[in-house]
Amino acid sequence: MATRGRGAIVHFVIDPYPWLEDVDAPEALRWVAERNTETLQEWGDTEFARLKDAVREVLDSKDRISYPGWRGDGFYYDFWRDADHPRGLWRRTPAEQFRQDAPKWDVLVDVDALNAAEGENWTWSDVTVLRDGYDRCLISLSRGGADAVVVREFSLRDRAFVADGFVLDEAKTDVSWQDADHIFVATDFGDGSLTSSGYARVVKRWRRGTPLSEAELIFEGDADDVLVSAHHDQTAGHERTFVTRMIDFYRSEHCLLPPGPSAQTPSSPAGALVRIDIPDDANCDVHRDWLLIRLRSPWLGHPAGALLATGLGDFLAGRRDLTVLFEPDERTSLQAWAWTRNHLLLVTMTDVRTRVEILTPDTSRWRREPVPGTADFASSWIVDTDPDNGDSYLLASEGFLQPATLSLGTVGGGLDVLKQAPGFFDTAGMTVRQHFAESADGTRVPYFVVGGTPGGPALLYGYGGFEISLTPSYNGVTGRGWLARGGAYVVANIRGGGEYGPAWHRAALRENRVKAYEDFAAVAKDLVARGITTPQRLGINGGSNGGLLMGVMLTRYPELFGAVVASVPLLDMRRYTKLLAGRSWMAEYGDPDDPADWAYLREFSPYQNVHPDRSYPPVLLITSTRDDRVHPGHARKMAALLRAQGHEVAYYENVEGGHGAAADNEQAATIRALTLEFLWRKLKGADTGG
Repeated sequence: MATRGRGAIVHFVIDPYPWLEDVDAPEALRWVAERNTETLQEWGDTEFARLKDAVREVLDSKDRISYPGWRGDGFYYDFWRDADHPRGLWRRTPAEQFRQDAPKWDVLVDVDALNAAEGENWTWSDVTVLRDGYDRCLISLSRGGADAVVVREFSLRDRAFVADGFVLDEAKTDVSWQDADHIFVATDFGDGSLTSSGYARVVKRWRRGTPLSEAELIFEGDADDVLVSAHHDQTAGHERTFVTRMIDFYRSEHCLLPPGPSAQTPSSPAGALVRIDIPDDANCDVHRDWLLIRLRSPWLGHPAGALLATGLGDFLAGRRDLTVLFEPDERTSLQAWAWTRNHLLLVTMTDVRTRVEILTPDTSRWRREPVPGTADFASSWIVDTDPDNGDSYLLASEGFLQPATLSLGTVGGGLDVLKQAPGFFDTAGMTVRQHFAESADGTRVPYFVVGGTPGGPALLYGYGGFEISLTPSYNGVTGRGWLARGGAYVVANIRGGGEYGPAWHRAALRENRVKAYEDFAAVAKDLVARGITTPQRLGINGGSNGGLLMGVMLTRYPELFGAVVASVPLLDMRRYTKLLAGRSWMAEYGDPDDPADWAYLREFSPYQNVHPDRSYPPVLLITSTRDDRVHPGHARKMAALLRAQGHEVAYYENVEGGHGAAADNEQAATIRALTLEFLWRKLKGADTGG
C-alpha cells in the first residue's frame, strides 16, 4: 500500500475485496445474506415495525395525488401502486372523470396479475403510444426494477399484448414508433452492438412481420460513445425522425433522418443524415416549426444557460436569427420548459424558488405572462401538456410543508384545482428557513431548514451532480419519520447541481469535484454555528451520486457528523468505469485510467480513503442486487472494508429494485424506515457536550 494526501489516507495497490463485485456469486450472496440478517436483527424491532407501518401507510395511501399524462386521445393515463396493487396498475380515465373525487379508472395492465400469470417479477418501466389512432403501444417491463427491460406491443382496444407483435428481449433498449408497421430500435443486437457504457451503439428500423436480424441499419455510433437513439416525431404535418449520438454525458450530436436509405457511421458521415448544427454540449427541442436551443456554454454572444428560439427550416438553411427566451443571472436559472400547441411554458428558478411563465410567439420578442397562483408555492413543475390538441396544461405546486396541488390551466385562463394531496403529518409550529453558508472559496451556498428544535437532531440531504436541482418538496415519509419526531430536515443546494444553471454545475466537474464536498461541509458547519444542531446530532443521507457525496463526507470530514446513510452509492472511483454504466459518467468525474485524472480522484475516492486509525461516525450502506446502473459492489466492498478495520457499519441489500433500490412499496418502506430509524437512534441520544 502507498500513503499520501489528507490525513495520511491509504490508497490501495491491490483491491482487497474484488470477489464482492461478482453480483450473483454464491460466496458474495452468502456475505450479503449475513449482513442483511445482522442489520434486520439489530434494527428490525417493534419500534422499527411501527415506523415502517407509518411509512407504508403514506406510500399506499389511496388519497395520494395521481399525476396523469395525456396521450392525445382525450384520456388521462397514469401508473398507480397501493396496498392492493404492490406492483401497480397502468390505467386511464376520461378527462372529465378525473375531476371526480373517485374517478372510474379503466385498468389496462395489472402488473401483479401479469406476474401471477407468467410466474415473473415484472416491474413497470415505460410506455410509448402510437399517436396514429392511439390504439397500439410499446410497453417496457423490467425484472425487479432493473434498467434493462423487455418490450412488448400492446393493444389498447383489446387490452392485451399483441400476438406476433413487436417483442424485444431483455436489454437496455430505446424504442420509438415510426408508424403502425415500423419502429426504431436501439438495443443489444449481439456482438459489437453495445458501447463501452453498456448501452446501444446501433439503431435500426424494424418492419412488422420480419425478424429483428433483418432490421434496417439507421446509424452506428462509436464504441466509446455513451449511446445512440432515434425518435420519430408523430405530429401531423411535421412527421420527421431525429437520430441522437450521445458522445458523453454532456455532449451529443442531433440529426434529422430524411426518408429513404440512410445508414451511416461517425467515421463515414456521407449518408443522408442532416446535422442540427448547434454546440455539442447544447440541448435542443423541436416543436412544429420551432427549434429551441438551451446552451451549456457561451455561443454566438449568448451566455451559458440561455434558451434561444428560431425557425427550424431557417436554421437548417444557415440563418442564425435567434430570439432570446431566457438569459440567466447570478441568482436565476432555467429549470424546464414544455410546449402546448401554440405556446411555451417556462419554469425558472431564483434562489431555488420557481416561477412559471407562458410565452407566446406572436411578436419578435415573444409575449410573456406569469401563470397565476404559482407564487404561493416554493416549487412548481409542469406535469404534462397536450400539444397535439390544444393549449391546456397540468401543473403541480408544493412546498416543504405544503402538500401538492394539481391544477389544470389553459393559456388565456386561470388555474382550476383538480386535486389536493392530503397532509401526512402535523405541521403546526414548523417553519421553513433559507440560509446561505460560505464555502471554502467564499461561494454562497443556499440551504433550507425545515422544522426542528435548537441543538436537536438534524438530517442533512444533498446530491450535487449532473446539473440536477434539489427543490422544496413535500415528503410525507420524511414528515412522519423525522419532522414529526422533532428533527430538523435540511436540504443543501451545493455546486454540481443545477440550482444556478450550467455554471453552478460546471464549478464542481472533474478536477473541481471537491468544491461540491467543500460546499456540503460548509453547510454542516453553518448549521452548527447557527445553533440548529451539533456535529454529534447531525446525520446525512444521499443516494447514487449523493451516495458518493456521503462516502466523501464519511472519509474526508468525519468529525462533522454523527451518522451517515448512503444509498446505491458510487464509492470505488478507481473501478467505477469498469462497473456497469460507469464509463458514461466520465464527463462528470474523470477517467481513473488517466494518471492526471486519478491524481485528483484518488484524493476523495471513499473506498481508497478509509483508514484503520481514523474515527468515523456510524454508517448504513443500502443497495440493490438488481441495480444495473450503479454496481452493488461499491457498497459491498465499502462495508467489508469498514468492518475489517473495526468501524461501525450496517449494511442492507435489497434483492430487487434496480437503481431505485425498491421494486414495490413494501420494499421501499423497509429501506426508508431503516434509514430514518438508524439516523434517529444514533443522533437522538448523542452526547451534546464539548
